[in-house]
Amino acid sequence: MATATPRPLGAFPDLTSELGICFGGDYNPEQWPREVWQEDAELMVRAGVNLVTVGVFSWARLEPSPGEYDFAWLDEVLDLLHAHGIAVDLATPTASPPPWLGILHPETLPVNPDGVRLAAGSRNQFTPASQVYRERALAIATAMAKRYAAHPAVRMWHVGNEFGQIDFGDEAARDFRLWLRERHGTIDALNDAWGTLVWAQRYRDFDEIVPPRRMPYLVNPAQSLDFRRYTSWALQRVFAEQRDAIRAAGAAQPVTTNFMGFEPLTDLWEWADEVDVVADDQYPDHASPTVSSDIALVQDLMRSLGDGRPWVLMEQAISATSWRPHNLPKSAERARLDSLQAVARGADAICFFQWRQARTGAERFHSAMLPHAGADTEVFRTTCALGADMRRLRPVVGGRVAASVALLFDWPSRWAAEEPGRPTERLRTLEQVARWHRALWRRGIAVDLVRPGADLSAYRTVLVPHTYIVETDAAAALRAAVEGGASLVVGPFSGVADGNAGILTGRSPVLLRDLVGVSGEEWVGLPDAPTPLAMESAWEAAPDTAGATVLGERLRADGAEVLARFASGHLAGAPAITRHRVGEGTAWYLGAVVSDDALTAVLDDALDASEVTGVLPERVLPDGVEAVQRGAALFLLNHGDEPRHLTVPEARRDLLSDADVEGRLELAPGAAMVLIERHAE
Repeated sequence: MATATPRPLGAFPDLTSELGICFGGDYNPEQWPREVWQEDAELMVRAGVNLVTVGVFSWARLEPSPGEYDFAWLDEVLDLLHAHGIAVDLATPTASPPPWLGILHPETLPVNPDGVRLAAGSRNQFTPASQVYRERALAIATAMAKRYAAHPAVRMWHVGNEFGQIDFGDEAARDFRLWLRERHGTIDALNDAWGTLVWAQRYRDFDEIVPPRRMPYLVNPAQSLDFRRYTSWALQRVFAEQRDAIRAAGAAQPVTTNFMGFEPLTDLWEWADEVDVVADDQYPDHASPTVSSDIALVQDLMRSLGDGRPWVLMEQAISATSWRPHNLPKSAERARLDSLQAVARGADAICFFQWRQARTGAERFHSAMLPHAGADTEVFRTTCALGADMRRLRPVVGGRVAASVALLFDWPSRWAAEEPGRPTERLRTLEQVARWHRALWRRGIAVDLVRPGADLSAYRTVLVPHTYIVETDAAAALRAAVEGGASLVVGPFSGVADGNAGILTGRSPVLLRDLVGVSGEEWVGLPDAPTPLAMESAWEAAPDTAGATVLGERLRADGAEVLARFASGHLAGAPAITRHRVGEGTAWYLGAVVSDDALTAVLDDALDASEVTGVLPERVLPDGVEAVQRGAALFLLNHGDEPRHLTVPEARRDLLSDADVEGRLELAPGAAMVLIERHAE
């Protein structure tokens, strides 16, 4: 399996130390005649662009026929950009093979679960299992690296694009079997891990196993989980092969690729150490009322994947996308807030897709920094204003966000938890993670996302909204945290299964029940109408009204204090919310998906117990306001439509306006401030 080469950790900080915050976007000069390139370079300088990604979709131009390379145009582009002081993140073009590859080698094309082989002619038309694809991708990556490793314009390398391909064909089947042999060793071990005696699925040999294609009924959940793990690994192997080829050619620049937030096909905890700097593409839907907190969650994930180091916002839209059924544009204020929010949560590069809006092809209506109408446009003026903002934020570069709250999230646990055949399909891991995170976001409290089993000693509060798989290392880490004085809050349907998606037998949550002081015997779907909760009078934080929906558990208290019970229905009288003192800390358990008021009461209880507070005096921030402390800089963003009032505890200066700020202030709709003490500059 792929292993990471030693990382030049100073490379990306060296780049931002020189350039400040990197600002730019994808640039596709191969789509335009040569006479446009000079204008592009001049307008980039005017806009404050200092970094562009080149080459992502250029394979057909670079290798028009197998083994015949044309680099002359790229030589000219890189020289032109360097002459204008613009750094390049040079991409291997391997995300979008030219049509000739699929035509000459149809086995390189992916097959869907129904057995239909997809055609060439779009993008992402490859299977990561294909040896031919990997050889051709490695060949062009190697040729590019040998040619450009020492080019002064090239300051980063970008392998592929948005890894998220999946294949169910024969190529994947052969590769999956090899992966399974390495993971399980013997067919008997696999049969035991997968529980194949159920439905007479027991295999005689690895050669009988296929990917979880379309079947008459439900797929074995352990088989599905392993195939998801395999798919993430296979994609990671494609990345690592090209990264290693770039390194072997002598390139010393940082190498990365662009993640896609919580995209379900890649386990980014496994990928994080493979990249030299974490990078992400973010296209939030601004029609959603929770968009600002939702994207903050993604940004906290990116920061956490890099152990708190600055990361790269590789792609976003400066106005509308073109791939939703209905695409809302961004205002200039919204485009600015989106970028400042990323900087607040640790990004040291703010980039867009793309620089010049495409005239042809599938993305011709996707907005760009330079639109069809040219430079005399509101969008380009927004681009220039953002470039100026990024220059003003140079003092923020390298700063870190210090978090005292950890939130557990894991891809295999999410995959296993969302297989069919559960008590309810309405309980979705990411929805619960976002909901719990949103409560902290509204309090101005920083959160790190943490993989189960990681060391939690740096955190005073640990949240487990929904972690279906809990293994012994994760259980031990949670116990150590609580015994050491941390507050722990565990949500329903957690600690249900082992690493093979097999149910842990006994009263649930089997590995956590002594820690939380309750144990359960039944998980049940709850009616659509909220089931009321009866609060115990001794619970000082009890809300006036509270209910439970989606899923509940039949629990009994085994030493825990009962804070609330189900007031009616199938679980009437059973504990719904409990609290249990262990060592120096306390563990809360939620035996249902509880209403927002009940959830926030529990979280406030836990935060108070561990003395965790937000960055402003207000316990709960005004609606739409975001507050983040990054290093010495306090970011205040008003995502709402109304002016909001806040209290700044000490005199500061706003880097964006150069105004002095102290005490009570008004933050206009769509406005932002980045406040810093003068001595901290």
